Amino acid sequence: MSQTGKKNLVITSIALYFTYFIHGIGASIMGQYKPELAAHWDVSMVVSVIAALGLGRLISLPFSGPLSDKFGRRLSGIIGVICYAAYFMGIAFAPSMGVAYAFAIVGGIANSFLDTCVSPTCMEIYVNNPSVANLFTKFSMCISQFLLPFLIGFVAAANMSYRTIFIVAGAAIFIDGILILFLPFPDRNTAGAAKKEKTKLKITPAALAAILIGFTSSSTFMLWLNCNQELGKLYNLSDPSKIQSFYAVGTFAAILCSSVFIKKGLKEINILIIYPLISFIMLGLCYFIQNPTICLVGGFVIGFAGAGGVLQLAVSTTAEFFPENKGTATSMVMIASSVANYTILTLAGYITKTAGTSAPRMILLLNMAVTFVGILLALFVKMNRGKEA
Repeated sequence: MSQTGKKNLVITSIALYFTYFIHGIGASIMGQYKPELAAHWDVSMVVSVIAALGLGRLISLPFSGPLSDKFGRRLSGIIGVICYAAYFMGIAFAPSMGVAYAFAIVGGIANSFLDTCVSPTCMEIYVNNPSVANLFTKFSMCISQFLLPFLIGFVAAANMSYRTIFIVAGAAIFIDGILILFLPFPDRNTAGAAKKEKTKLKITPAALAAILIGFTSSSTFMLWLNCNQELGKLYNLSDPSKIQSFYAVGTFAAILCSSVFIKKGLKEINILIIYPLISFIMLGLCYFIQNPTICLVGGFVIGFAGAGGVLQLAVSTTAEFFPENKGTATSMVMIASSVANYTILTLAGYITKTAGTSAPRMILLLNMAVTFVGILLALFVKMNRGKEA
């Protein structure tokens, strides 16, 4: 490939990473503007609308991956961009909870189509470093979610409508979609996606284990995110919101460190063993050491080892089993992640309802159990993927 061609593909990857920058805003903004949206729909309805994002993902993920593999990454990306632009505008001006709920489903659909465009394409552009390329989708989200509170503060200080960020984000991703429409995409044959005759999709036990890491890795950080504030209060931490700041710093650090580790030769599957093991130990320490400081340390460590790209590395590892169907591989891991989002958090909600003041520590035990299963799955993949090659 010519130098100009490589340069153009780098520009394509930047445009694709920008969609994940906007996705980071889209995934967080309703929670940040809950009081303003509640004025139109009621607080409980806002929570229901946020949950509809997950429903939209589950509806579309079974189709978005195969469509990406069959008709091309560009089409999947354009569908995702159009849906995300509609989501931002729809939520901003929705007159009722029903309308907002429908647009939230559209937002979930947008997420799934971007998943099956951006991750496979970036792995095919940076064919020598596919896992690092995929890690930077998470990094793009982290940057926007870090900046979002500052953007909200700026909008408030300027006396602008809360709809401002919705409108700007919707317009930005639409303009980015126009670029994606015309920018070049990698030839999947030269990217290693079709080196041999097309074969039927075969899910081996090791491939299934890699897919299921999408469930366990998501559960680790989702459970932490949804119980750390209550744990901080239980352990008498004066400002539990600080846990989230430590968590965010840990996530940033992990993505950068993991990229360096992989470039230095550490295998992705080893990270999928080591990081969950670190999370498991940290969760145990949080259970047994009941003081405020452990919550802050736990926030950083779980941000690093639980949320710092483990899900993205699970996608990269699964894609190795399906070199001709990276979009479908991405879909399968993300389906596992979405199922975790619903089932594990539902179980955590039941524990919170029935366990009283001890609920945060009971959820730590649940998190330890699921994380330990993730370690076993990664070990199984490491021992068996070579045999199935």
